[in-house]
Amino acid sequence: MTSRAATDAGRVRQRNLAAVLQLVHHSRGVTRADLTRALGLNRSTIGDLVAALAEAHWVDEVDDAPREGVGRPSPRVVPRSDRLVAAINPELDAVDVALVALGGRVVARQRVVIDSPTVDQGVSIAARVVGELASEHPSSRVVAAAAAIPGLVRTDDGVVRFAPHLGWREEAFAEPLARALGVPAFAANDAQLGCRAELAFGAGLGARTMVYLNGGASGIGGGIVMSGQLVEGRDGHAGEFGHLSVDPLGPVCACGAHGCLEAVVSRAHLMATLGLEHPDDAELEAALSAADSSATDPIVATQFAALRVALRTIATMVNPELIVLGGYLATLWAAASTDDRRTVLAEALPAIAAGVRVEPAALGSSRLLIGAGELAWAHVVGDPLAG
Repeated sequence: MTSRAATDAGRVRQRNLAAVLQLVHHSRGVTRADLTRALGLNRSTIGDLVAALAEAHWVDEVDDAPREGVGRPSPRVVPRSDRLVAAINPELDAVDVALVALGGRVVARQRVVIDSPTVDQGVSIAARVVGELASEHPSSRVVAAAAAIPGLVRTDDGVVRFAPHLGWREEAFAEPLARALGVPAFAANDAQLGCRAELAFGAGLGARTMVYLNGGASGIGGGIVMSGQLVEGRDGHAGEFGHLSVDPLGPVCACGAHGCLEAVVSRAHLMATLGLEHPDDAELEAALSAADSSATDPIVATQFAALRVALRTIATMVNPELIVLGGYLATLWAAASTDDRRTVLAEALPAIAAGVRVEPAALGSSRLLIGAGELAWAHVVGDPLAG
Protein backbone atom coordinates (compact mmCIF):
# COMPACT_ATOMS: atom_id res chain seq x y z
CA MET A 1 0.00 0.00 0.00
CA THR A 2 1.38 3.41 -0.95
CA SER A 3 1.84 6.14 1.64
CA ARG A 4 -1.08 8.10 0.14
CA ALA A 5 -3.37 5.06 0.19
CA ALA A 6 -2.38 4.25 3.77
CA THR A 7 -3.14 7.82 4.82
CA ASP A 8 -6.54 7.72 3.11
CA ALA A 9 -7.36 4.36 4.70
CA GLY A 10 -6.36 5.73 8.11
CA ARG A 11 -8.69 8.69 7.69
CA VAL A 12 -11.59 6.45 6.68
CA ARG A 13 -10.98 4.27 9.72
CA GLN A 14 -10.85 7.34 11.98
CA ARG A 15 -14.17 8.60 10.57
CA ASN A 16 -15.75 5.18 11.06
CA LEU A 17 -14.50 4.91 14.63
CA ALA A 18 -15.90 8.37 15.34
CA ALA A 19 -19.24 7.47 13.75
CA VAL A 20 -19.56 4.31 15.86
CA LEU A 21 -18.63 6.13 19.07
CA GLN A 22 -21.03 8.98 18.30
CA LEU A 23 -23.91 6.53 17.86
CA VAL A 24 -23.02 4.71 21.08
CA HIS A 25 -22.82 8.06 22.86
CA HIS A 26 -26.16 9.42 21.69
CA SER A 27 -28.04 6.13 21.95
CA ARG A 28 -26.49 5.37 25.37
CA GLY A 29 -26.02 1.85 24.09
CA VAL A 30 -26.69 0.23 20.73
CA THR A 31 -26.43 -3.29 19.30
CA ARG A 32 -23.84 -4.27 16.73
CA ALA A 33 -26.71 -5.11 14.40
CA ASP A 34 -28.11 -1.59 14.72
CA LEU A 35 -24.65 -0.10 14.12
CA THR A 36 -24.38 -2.17 10.95
CA ARG A 37 -27.75 -0.93 9.71
CA ALA A 38 -27.19 2.70 10.70
CA LEU A 39 -23.71 3.08 9.19
CA GLY A 40 -24.06 0.83 6.16
CA LEU A 41 -20.90 -1.10 7.04
CA ASN A 42 -20.53 -4.87 7.04
CA ARG A 43 -20.57 -6.91 10.23
CA SER A 44 -16.86 -7.70 10.24
CA THR A 45 -15.95 -4.01 9.88
CA ILE A 46 -18.30 -3.08 12.73
CA GLY A 47 -16.79 -5.88 14.82
CA ASP A 48 -13.27 -4.57 14.16
CA LEU A 49 -14.25 -0.96 15.01
CA VAL A 50 -16.03 -1.98 18.22
CA ALA A 51 -13.05 -4.12 19.25
CA ALA A 52 -10.69 -1.17 18.74
CA LEU A 53 -12.91 1.13 20.84
CA ALA A 54 -13.21 -1.53 23.55
CA GLU A 55 -9.43 -2.01 23.64
CA ALA A 56 -9.05 1.77 24.07
CA HIS A 57 -11.55 1.66 26.99
CA TRP A 58 -14.23 3.74 25.25
CA VAL A 59 -16.94 1.04 25.19
CA ASP A 60 -17.94 -2.31 26.60
CA GLU A 61 -20.04 -5.06 25.05
CA VAL A 62 -22.84 -6.66 27.02
CA ASP A 63 -25.20 -9.50 26.13
CA ASP A 64 -28.41 -7.94 27.41
CA ALA A 65 -29.96 -6.99 24.06
CA PRO A 66 -33.31 -8.62 23.17
CA ARG A 67 -33.14 -11.47 20.69
CA GLU A 68 -33.99 -10.59 17.07
CA GLY A 69 -35.12 -13.70 15.21
CA VAL A 70 -33.13 -16.92 15.45
CA GLY A 71 -29.54 -17.28 16.50
CA ARG A 72 -27.40 -15.52 19.05
CA PRO A 73 -28.52 -12.02 20.14
CA SER A 74 -26.41 -9.15 18.83
CA PRO A 75 -24.20 -7.76 21.64
CA ARG A 76 -25.05 -4.28 22.86
CA VAL A 77 -22.25 -1.73 22.77
CA VAL A 78 -22.38 0.63 25.77
CA PRO A 79 -20.24 3.65 26.70
CA ARG A 80 -17.67 3.45 29.48
CA SER A 81 -16.81 6.14 32.03
CA ASP A 82 -13.02 5.95 31.86
CA ARG A 83 -13.06 9.39 30.28
CA LEU A 84 -15.11 12.34 31.49
CA VAL A 85 -15.53 15.95 30.44
CA ALA A 86 -15.92 18.94 32.75
CA ALA A 87 -18.98 21.16 32.26
CA ILE A 88 -19.18 24.65 33.74
CA ASN A 89 -22.09 27.10 33.90
CA PRO A 90 -21.18 30.48 35.46
CA GLU A 91 -24.33 32.41 36.30
CA LEU A 92 -25.40 35.58 38.06
CA ASP A 93 -25.84 33.81 41.40
CA ALA A 94 -23.66 30.68 41.22
CA VAL A 95 -21.10 28.65 39.31
CA ASP A 96 -22.39 25.16 38.51
CA VAL A 97 -19.78 22.49 37.75
CA ALA A 98 -20.19 18.86 36.70
CA LEU A 99 -18.37 15.87 35.31
CA VAL A 100 -20.22 14.34 32.37
CA ALA A 101 -19.72 10.87 30.93
CA LEU A 102 -20.54 9.59 27.47
CA GLY A 103 -24.27 9.25 27.02
CA GLY A 104 -24.85 12.67 28.61
CA ARG A 105 -24.70 11.18 32.10
CA VAL A 106 -23.83 13.60 34.90
CA VAL A 107 -21.66 11.58 37.28
CA ALA A 108 -20.83 14.37 39.76
CA ARG A 109 -21.97 17.92 40.31
CA GLN A 110 -21.44 20.85 42.66
CA ARG A 111 -23.06 24.30 42.73
CA VAL A 112 -21.04 27.13 44.29
CA VAL A 113 -23.13 30.14 45.28
CA ILE A 114 -21.49 33.46 44.40
CA ASP A 115 -22.92 36.81 43.32
CA SER A 116 -21.85 38.08 39.89
CA PRO A 117 -18.62 36.09 39.50
CA THR A 118 -15.82 37.60 37.45
CA VAL A 119 -14.13 35.55 34.73
CA ASP A 120 -11.18 34.92 37.05
CA GLN A 121 -13.51 33.76 39.82
CA GLY A 122 -15.46 31.54 37.45
CA VAL A 123 -12.29 29.86 36.18
CA SER A 124 -10.82 29.53 39.67
CA ILE A 125 -14.00 27.95 41.08
CA ALA A 126 -14.26 25.62 38.09
CA ALA A 127 -10.65 24.45 38.46
CA ARG A 128 -11.04 23.81 42.19
CA VAL A 129 -14.35 21.97 41.92
CA VAL A 130 -13.29 19.88 38.91
CA GLY A 131 -10.26 18.79 40.90
CA GLU A 132 -12.41 17.86 43.89
CA LEU A 133 -14.96 15.96 41.81
CA ALA A 134 -12.28 14.19 39.77
CA SER A 135 -10.60 12.98 42.98
CA GLU A 136 -13.84 11.15 43.79
CA HIS A 137 -13.57 9.23 40.48
CA PRO A 138 -9.95 8.06 40.43
CA SER A 139 -10.57 5.44 37.75
CA SER A 140 -11.62 8.13 35.27
CA ARG A 141 -9.77 11.07 33.76
CA VAL A 142 -11.03 14.43 32.55
CA VAL A 143 -10.16 14.84 28.86
CA ALA A 144 -11.81 18.15 27.92
CA ALA A 145 -13.99 20.93 29.30
CA ALA A 146 -16.65 23.33 28.08
CA ALA A 147 -18.57 26.24 29.55
CA ALA A 148 -22.19 27.29 29.03
CA ILE A 149 -22.09 31.10 29.22
CA PRO A 150 -25.19 33.32 29.61
CA GLY A 151 -24.24 35.77 26.89
CA LEU A 152 -22.93 36.18 23.36
CA VAL A 153 -19.95 33.88 22.83
CA ARG A 154 -17.62 33.59 19.87
CA THR A 155 -17.50 29.83 19.60
CA ASP A 156 -14.30 29.49 17.56
CA ASP A 157 -12.14 30.80 20.43
CA GLY A 158 -14.49 30.89 23.44
CA VAL A 159 -14.38 34.67 23.88
CA VAL A 160 -17.43 36.14 25.63
CA ARG A 161 -18.39 39.11 23.49
CA PHE A 162 -21.09 40.38 25.85
CA ALA A 163 -22.71 38.90 28.95
CA PRO A 164 -24.71 41.91 30.18
CA HIS A 165 -25.91 40.54 33.52
CA LEU A 166 -22.44 39.32 34.49
CA GLY A 167 -20.82 42.49 33.21
CA TRP A 168 -18.43 40.57 30.95
CA ARG A 169 -17.41 42.17 27.66
CA GLU A 170 -14.71 40.83 25.29
CA GLU A 171 -13.48 38.40 27.93
CA ALA A 172 -11.65 35.17 27.09
CA PHE A 173 -13.06 32.23 29.07
CA ALA A 174 -12.12 29.06 27.21
CA GLU A 175 -8.41 29.83 27.06
CA PRO A 176 -7.85 30.51 30.78
CA LEU A 177 -10.08 27.52 31.60
CA ALA A 178 -7.88 25.30 29.43
CA ARG A 179 -4.77 26.58 31.23
CA ALA A 180 -6.31 26.02 34.65
CA LEU A 181 -7.49 22.47 33.92
CA GLY A 182 -4.71 21.34 31.59
CA VAL A 183 -7.15 20.02 28.97
CA PRO A 184 -8.73 21.50 25.82
CA ALA A 185 -11.60 23.83 26.73
CA PHE A 186 -14.42 25.44 24.81
CA ALA A 187 -17.32 27.82 25.42
CA ALA A 188 -20.67 28.68 23.85
CA ASN A 189 -23.97 30.34 24.70
CA ASP A 190 -25.77 28.52 27.51
CA ALA A 191 -29.20 28.39 25.87
CA GLN A 192 -27.79 27.03 22.61
CA LEU A 193 -26.08 24.30 24.60
CA GLY A 194 -29.32 23.60 26.47
CA CYS A 195 -30.99 23.24 23.08
CA ARG A 196 -28.25 20.85 22.00
CA ALA A 197 -28.77 18.73 25.12
CA GLU A 198 -32.55 18.54 24.77
CA LEU A 199 -32.19 17.61 21.10
CA ALA A 200 -29.72 14.80 21.86
CA PHE A 201 -31.16 13.37 25.08
CA GLY A 202 -34.30 15.22 26.15
CA ALA A 203 -37.66 16.54 24.98
CA GLY A 204 -36.38 17.23 21.47
CA LEU A 205 -35.14 13.72 20.78
CA GLY A 206 -35.93 12.98 17.14
CA ALA A 207 -37.25 16.47 16.38
CA ARG A 208 -36.45 17.93 12.97
CA THR A 209 -37.63 21.48 13.67
CA MET A 210 -37.49 22.80 17.22
CA VAL A 211 -37.15 26.02 19.21
CA TYR A 212 -35.72 25.97 22.71
CA LEU A 213 -36.11 28.81 25.24
CA ASN A 214 -34.05 28.84 28.41
CA GLY A 215 -34.85 30.96 31.46
CA GLY A 216 -31.90 31.46 33.79
CA ALA A 217 -30.66 33.90 36.42
CA SER A 218 -29.16 36.06 33.67
CA GLY A 219 -32.26 36.18 31.51
CA ILE A 220 -33.70 34.31 28.57
CA GLY A 221 -31.90 32.80 25.59
CA GLY A 222 -32.68 30.14 23.07
CA GLY A 223 -31.74 27.86 20.25
CA ILE A 224 -33.19 26.93 16.87
CA VAL A 225 -33.08 23.51 15.22
CA MET A 226 -33.79 23.16 11.51
CA SER A 227 -33.62 19.83 9.67
CA GLY A 228 -32.28 18.27 12.86
CA GLN A 229 -29.32 20.66 13.08
CA LEU A 230 -28.67 23.53 15.48
CA VAL A 231 -28.74 26.90 13.70
CA GLU A 232 -25.90 29.11 14.95
CA GLY A 233 -26.23 32.21 12.77
CA ARG A 234 -23.37 34.21 11.28
CA ASP A 235 -21.45 34.67 14.54
CA GLY A 236 -23.06 31.92 16.62
CA HIS A 237 -25.68 34.21 18.20
CA ALA A 238 -28.92 32.86 16.71
CA GLY A 239 -31.79 32.37 19.16
CA GLU A 240 -31.54 35.43 21.42
CA PHE A 241 -35.28 35.27 22.08
CA GLY A 242 -34.92 37.06 25.40
CA HIS A 243 -34.60 40.28 23.43
CA LEU A 244 -37.83 39.92 21.49
CA SER A 245 -40.01 42.94 22.23
CA VAL A 246 -43.23 41.94 23.98
CA ASP A 247 -44.11 45.44 25.27
CA PRO A 248 -42.56 48.54 23.62
CA LEU A 249 -43.56 50.60 26.66
CA GLY A 250 -42.29 48.02 29.13
CA PRO A 251 -39.31 48.08 31.51
CA VAL A 252 -35.79 48.77 30.33
CA CYS A 253 -33.83 45.60 29.60
CA ALA A 254 -30.14 45.08 30.45
CA CYS A 255 -29.48 45.44 26.72
CA GLY A 256 -30.90 49.00 26.80
CA ALA A 257 -34.12 48.33 24.87
CA HIS A 258 -37.64 48.59 26.31
CA GLY A 259 -39.97 45.67 26.95
CA CYS A 260 -37.73 42.74 26.03
CA LEU A 261 -39.12 39.33 26.98
CA GLU A 262 -36.50 38.80 29.68
CA ALA A 263 -37.20 42.22 31.21
CA VAL A 264 -40.91 41.42 31.55
CA VAL A 265 -40.69 37.71 32.36
CA SER A 266 -38.39 38.31 35.31
CA ARG A 267 -37.07 35.48 37.43
CA ALA A 268 -35.72 38.02 39.92
CA HIS A 269 -39.20 39.53 40.42
CA LEU A 270 -40.71 36.17 41.33
CA MET A 271 -37.74 35.31 43.56
CA ALA A 272 -38.24 38.55 45.48
CA THR A 273 -41.93 37.79 45.95
CA LEU A 274 -41.07 34.33 47.27
CA GLY A 275 -38.26 35.62 49.49
CA LEU A 276 -35.59 33.53 47.75
CA GLU A 277 -31.99 34.57 47.15
CA HIS A 278 -30.06 31.80 45.40
CA PRO A 279 -32.52 29.06 44.40
CA ASP A 280 -31.78 26.45 41.80
CA ASP A 281 -34.56 25.49 39.37
CA ALA A 282 -36.00 22.76 41.59
CA GLU A 283 -36.07 25.01 44.67
CA LEU A 284 -37.76 27.82 42.77
CA GLU A 285 -40.46 25.50 41.41
CA ALA A 286 -41.07 23.95 44.82
CA ALA A 287 -41.34 27.37 46.50
CA LEU A 288 -43.76 28.62 43.86
CA SER A 289 -45.91 25.52 44.21
CA ALA A 290 -46.08 25.94 48.00
CA ALA A 291 -46.60 29.73 48.01
CA ASP A 292 -49.78 31.66 48.71
CA SER A 293 -51.42 31.92 45.29
CA SER A 294 -52.88 35.34 46.08
CA ALA A 295 -49.35 36.75 46.06
CA THR A 296 -47.97 34.83 43.09
CA ASP A 297 -50.96 34.48 40.73
CA PRO A 298 -50.82 38.10 39.48
CA ILE A 299 -47.09 37.76 38.68
CA VAL A 300 -47.58 34.41 36.97
CA ALA A 301 -50.49 35.81 34.92
CA THR A 302 -48.52 38.89 33.81
CA GLN A 303 -45.43 36.93 32.90
CA PHE A 304 -47.34 34.16 31.16
CA ALA A 305 -49.15 36.77 29.04
CA ALA A 306 -45.78 38.12 27.88
CA LEU A 307 -44.50 34.60 27.22
CA ARG A 308 -47.64 33.96 25.15
CA VAL A 309 -46.77 36.94 22.91
CA ALA A 310 -43.23 35.65 22.43
CA LEU A 311 -44.31 32.08 21.67
CA ARG A 312 -46.85 33.29 19.12
CA THR A 313 -44.14 35.33 17.40
CA ILE A 314 -41.65 32.47 17.45
CA ALA A 315 -44.18 29.96 16.16
CA THR A 316 -45.11 32.28 13.30
CA MET A 317 -41.51 33.03 12.35
CA VAL A 318 -40.00 29.54 12.63
CA ASN A 319 -42.97 27.17 12.15
CA PRO A 320 -41.47 24.52 14.46
CA GLU A 321 -42.97 21.17 15.36
CA LEU A 322 -41.84 21.66 18.97
CA ILE A 323 -41.09 24.48 21.41
CA VAL A 324 -39.22 23.41 24.56
CA LEU A 325 -39.16 25.58 27.69
CA GLY A 326 -36.26 25.21 30.14
CA GLY A 327 -35.31 26.61 33.52
CA TYR A 328 -37.49 29.36 34.92
CA LEU A 329 -39.74 29.23 31.84
CA ALA A 330 -40.55 25.58 32.59
CA THR A 331 -41.42 26.67 36.14
CA LEU A 332 -43.70 29.39 34.78
CA TRP A 333 -45.30 26.87 32.41
CA ALA A 334 -45.98 24.48 35.31
CA ALA A 335 -47.51 27.29 37.39
CA ALA A 336 -49.92 28.41 34.66
CA SER A 337 -53.44 27.04 34.48
CA THR A 338 -54.32 24.10 32.25
CA ASP A 339 -56.42 26.40 30.05
CA ASP A 340 -53.56 28.88 29.67
CA ARG A 341 -51.18 26.13 28.63
CA ARG A 342 -53.72 24.59 26.25
CA THR A 343 -54.50 27.90 24.54
CA VAL A 344 -51.02 29.47 24.63
CA LEU A 345 -50.94 29.69 20.81
CA ALA A 346 -54.62 30.53 20.38
CA GLU A 347 -53.79 33.83 18.65
CA ALA A 348 -51.23 32.37 16.27
CA LEU A 349 -52.17 31.57 12.69
CA PRO A 350 -54.31 28.42 12.96
CA ALA A 351 -52.43 26.53 10.25
CA ILE A 352 -49.20 27.05 12.19
CA ALA A 353 -50.47 26.67 15.74
CA ALA A 354 -52.17 23.36 15.00
CA GLY A 355 -48.84 21.64 14.39
CA VAL A 356 -46.82 23.04 17.31
CA ARG A 357 -46.28 21.28 20.64
CA VAL A 358 -45.04 23.21 23.68
CA GLU A 359 -43.30 21.11 26.33
CA PRO A 360 -41.05 21.64 29.37
CA ALA A 361 -37.43 20.54 29.09
CA ALA A 362 -36.91 16.90 30.02
CA LEU A 363 -33.39 17.23 31.45
CA GLY A 364 -34.28 19.60 34.27
CA SER A 365 -31.48 21.50 35.95
CA SER A 366 -28.82 19.36 34.25
CA ARG A 367 -29.67 20.56 30.73
CA LEU A 368 -26.99 23.26 30.44
CA LEU A 369 -24.27 21.07 31.93
CA ILE A 370 -25.19 18.19 29.63
CA GLY A 371 -25.13 20.67 26.75
CA ALA A 372 -21.67 21.90 27.74
CA GLY A 373 -20.65 18.26 27.92
CA GLU A 374 -21.91 17.78 24.37
CA LEU A 375 -19.70 20.65 23.19
CA ALA A 376 -16.66 19.11 24.86
CA TRP A 377 -17.40 15.58 23.64
CA ALA A 378 -17.78 16.84 20.07
CA HIS A 379 -14.10 17.78 20.09
CA VAL A 380 -13.02 14.43 21.57
CA VAL A 381 -14.99 11.69 19.83
CA GLY A 382 -13.94 12.84 16.36
CA ASP A 383 -10.61 11.04 16.81
CA PRO A 384 -11.16 8.42 19.54
CA LEU A 385 -7.73 6.81 19.35
CA ALA A 386 -5.77 10.06 19.42
CA GLY A 387 -5.12 9.86 23.14
